[in-house]
Amino acid sequence: MYADVVVNVPHHTASYCYEIPPELEGQVRAGHLVTVPFGGRRVQGVVIGLPATPPVARLNALESLLDPEPVLTPAQLSLAQWIADTYLAPVIDCLIMMLPPGLAKRADQLYTLNMNSLKLATPSQQSLVDLLQERGPLRGRQIDRAMPRGEDWRAAAEPLARRGVLSRHSVLDPPSVRAKQVRTARLAVSLKALEVARPRLSRAPAKAARLAAILDFLAGDFEPVDVSWVYAQTGANLQDLKDLAEIGLVDLGEAEVWRDSLAGKEFVPVEPPELTPDQQAVWAAVDAVIKAQGQTNDHGRQTMDDGDPSPEHASTRPHLHTPTPLLLHGVTGSGKTEIYLRALAATLAQGRRGLVLVPEIALTPQTVRRFAARFPGRVAVWHSGLGAGERYDTWRRARLGLVEVVIGARSALFAPLPNLGLIILDEEHDAAYKQDLDGPVAAYHARDTAVEYARLLGAVCLLGSATPDIVSFYRARQGQYCLLELPRRIMGHARRLREQAERFHVASRYHPLAGGGRDAQTIDLPPVEVVDLRQELRAGNTSIFSRRLQAALAEALGRGEQAILFLNRRGTATFVFCRDCGQALKCGNCDMPLTYHRTAANGAGDPAHLICHHCNFRREQPARCPNCGSRRIKYFGAGTERVEETVQALFPQARTLRWDRDATRFRGAHELILQQFSTHQADVLVGTQMIAKGLDLPLVTLVGVISADVGLGLPDYRAAERTFQVLTQVAGRAGRGLLGGRVILQSYNPDHYVIRAAASHDYADFYDRELRYRKSLGYPPFRRVLRLTFRHAQPERAEAEARIVANQLYARIKAERLAATDVAGPAPCFFGKVAGESRWHIVVRTADPAALARGLALKRWHIDVDPVSLL
Repeated sequence: MYADVVVNVPHHTASYCYEIPPELEGQVRAGHLVTVPFGGRRVQGVVIGLPATPPVARLNALESLLDPEPVLTPAQLSLAQWIADTYLAPVIDCLIMMLPPGLAKRADQLYTLNMNSLKLATPSQQSLVDLLQERGPLRGRQIDRAMPRGEDWRAAAEPLARRGVLSRHSVLDPPSVRAKQVRTARLAVSLKALEVARPRLSRAPAKAARLAAILDFLAGDFEPVDVSWVYAQTGANLQDLKDLAEIGLVDLGEAEVWRDSLAGKEFVPVEPPELTPDQQAVWAAVDAVIKAQGQTNDHGRQTMDDGDPSPEHASTRPHLHTPTPLLLHGVTGSGKTEIYLRALAATLAQGRRGLVLVPEIALTPQTVRRFAARFPGRVAVWHSGLGAGERYDTWRRARLGLVEVVIGARSALFAPLPNLGLIILDEEHDAAYKQDLDGPVAAYHARDTAVEYARLLGAVCLLGSATPDIVSFYRARQGQYCLLELPRRIMGHARRLREQAERFHVASRYHPLAGGGRDAQTIDLPPVEVVDLRQELRAGNTSIFSRRLQAALAEALGRGEQAILFLNRRGTATFVFCRDCGQALKCGNCDMPLTYHRTAANGAGDPAHLICHHCNFRREQPARCPNCGSRRIKYFGAGTERVEETVQALFPQARTLRWDRDATRFRGAHELILQQFSTHQADVLVGTQMIAKGLDLPLVTLVGVISADVGLGLPDYRAAERTFQVLTQVAGRAGRGLLGGRVILQSYNPDHYVIRAAASHDYADFYDRELRYRKSLGYPPFRRVLRLTFRHAQPERAEAEARIVANQLYARIKAERLAATDVAGPAPCFFGKVAGESRWHIVVRTADPAALARGLALKRWHIDVDPVSLL
């Protein structure tokens, strides 16, 4: 008779109890999305429990269900609470982020100016009145965007509302996503009756011909047909169908259709290849875990399905045995994907389902092709690049159990697949698995969240990477994860390689793998040559390409092979300054150097601009220095655009493609660029981090890293790890095909241990050295990190707030005598000003960040537990 509801209202973290009205008795379950009255307005909320007794005598009644079925599963409700506790986020934000965009709506208030008062007490009130006078009635979220961040305009609005200066009323929009309906037509009479009616169709010959064509088309199938097919096949229009409906020959109706991003795409089924000895050893371990898990948890799942799923009955559920997470460490091209495919096949064979996560949308098309070829008709895609309708339908299909495998980026973890048995995270080290702090979504890490979700479900969690995260590898060494290794590159099988050699008219450089069976072929990891850019300057070479890289490019292009050039910067020049006064041109909002783009980043053919990569501020290229008026403007540094221009200047016949954020702003761009390059429609691919992540490009024989030092000197404890990972990953794009390959790293610091370890493909050496460094400073995995960031348009306000919270932290650490807890700061962030706001942060190293920060007054602070960056 009662429901505990978490309301979708900012700054309300508790649940509220509502009475279930008689008309909804027996229908409400935990996980339902509902509407309820709250504070004099109508809001959405999520039911999290069904208590037997109410906390108070008189309760408001729950109003309605927005979906007849629960939108969240019991496991997702538990996971949302875990995310809220771990990352110090409001539980409602953790619940709503699991739903497709457009389904959940946050109640808002519409503010209308009634009079322009002459006596306003505060500048905030004046700013609010001026805004409403200029733009008219606005919703609260619109005012949030218009007012400076951190401005407490709601407090300023209260006295104005009491005085009648402005009025406000609650608004709650309905869900903006719904099932797609299409108009249908079907033949309404028998074929015999149809022949009788034909002579009476129309006196106009053209009209009669169209009507006859419609009837002939529909006579082939008495089932309803989408009218768009009718139009395409007959040349008819809606009025023609209505005319036939009026005389009773055709029935017009509507039917629901699924929006599926994979609809119409064909995937040729592929048989599993023979495994190498290394793969066989790994697969034996994975297979044993999956089989044991299926046998152990079958009874428990059956009992759960038959029982009450609500949280108050959680104590009576059977315990699901949770296997140790698996960490698959395999060098690039070692056959990790084949292990994923077999693990998924074994899971599906048990009647369970699987999730496959990749860090970037750019990897999704390639991953989908591989998995859809092995499991045709059983795969769906989920990521932010899809339309709202496609994501909503994928979510509904997953909830109904109509798909067995969901592939996608970070948010695909929350696809509501029933009976989930396997979660795979490819490239588990990637920072893209961490949700950023912008927006209302909790700053969760998908890797750790996936491990917890698998624990709640009793599912298998399989993490994979050629460069595992330091913390993950440490956990594996400590026995918290099960470590599996593929130390040799093995991605070729004799039959497939013969087919490729014939298609591309080349000879293979693979050789049989010793003990690997008759089909297995292998090749060594590509040799890496490190070029000292200091020596290049001494030799008079000021080009962004060393002499060695220019020669290697010429050789590869001369043989008709492909090359990848990697640079972790977009644009043409990384900053612009005046040669006379020395002033760098900076963004007025962020105080960061502007990047020069010779080709407009919006892809619209606009003239060259200077662009801020933090807030997207842009201005035209100046003819004179804005400080001293000099015309001596210097463009310094290199971005992807300049690298592409240099290739075209040195090798005019080379066909180039650029793969960075600017080149992939339109939908489907990632898939198009990958398809063009993989089919050899281009010779050189220039890109940023997108090209370093798991791509399989068999005709690439050369990878050139323009500047291996980028990011190495940043004030961030993970700078060395990020640099090693990206260099190792991008080097792994070479030599994955028939012709072998090589890598050239250009560096001003060639003796740095990160450069040396990446050049020798030596993860163990890097890990051991980095672990000693982390231990000496108390960084993860030995302690965890908490980062608190405050932003404000007024620099002094940001600093003052940071010092207040820092003092509270120092006092708590002293009062509770917390050992092994260090506070750094408060201090300005490395990026001290972004989008017009000053940024200050506090960094804490401690065993339990959430416990330390819980209870502090952190309203309007950005809380980042286990951050992946301190910049």
